[in-house]
Amino acid sequence: MQERLIVGLDVPTVKEAEQAVRELDGIVSFYKIGYQLAFAGGLDFARELASGGTKVFLDMKLLDIDHTVAKGVENIVKMGMTMLTIHAYPKAMQAAVEAARGSDLCLLAVSVLTSMDEQDMIDVGYEYDPHTLVLRRSEQALHAGMGGIVCSAAEAEAVRRIVGPDMAVVTPGIRPAGSDHGDQKRVVTPGQAIRNGSSHLVVGRPIVAAANKREAAEAILEEMRAA
Repeated sequence: MQERLIVGLDVPTVKEAEQAVRELDGIVSFYKIGYQLAFAGGLDFARELASGGTKVFLDMKLLDIDHTVAKGVENIVKMGMTMLTIHAYPKAMQAAVEAARGSDLCLLAVSVLTSMDEQDMIDVGYEYDPHTLVLRRSEQALHAGMGGIVCSAAEAEAVRRIVGPDMAVVTPGIRPAGSDHGDQKRVVTPGQAIRNGSSHLVVGRPIVAAANKREAAEAILEEMRAA
């Protein structure tokens, strides 16, 4: 389970990220670095972690013209990252898959953000509700040759039926029972996420904002094992 828990280093500085990694040493071996930390020196920190054997999920949610996506992926491969997110647009996914071919980089298709609900989808002009769009994009990711899907754990069971046993199903929006949901809307507990078929759980604030990070991580891992 240790390799299935990804801790989101959603902190403003590399110094705070380094402190979190030190506190979680021996318990956590996989970290997510997103926009907040990336633009504060986090890309160099990501390289440093990867060079020491720690797994890094680079959450950049790439989307651009095919050539630009491909060139970005080529350089991220050189960084030694374990996972990278691409928005689940068919042409972007196809370009990323071709650029990463032959490497160990697992490309993840971002389906629908866990901060979005049905009204949010209507507001941005989608004709599908979140669940329907997640399943549609999962099919497209499978056909494009992506390594996995990012979705809410509430949709993981349905996604798993589409993509089969081999693709990663990575689920953010994980909140232990009784914890604050923050800006997340489609949340699931760690145990339920595992039972739903999630291969990896991304947990940020419930661990990095905890007074005792080790204790918070151990409690989540125990719930995952029990499930």
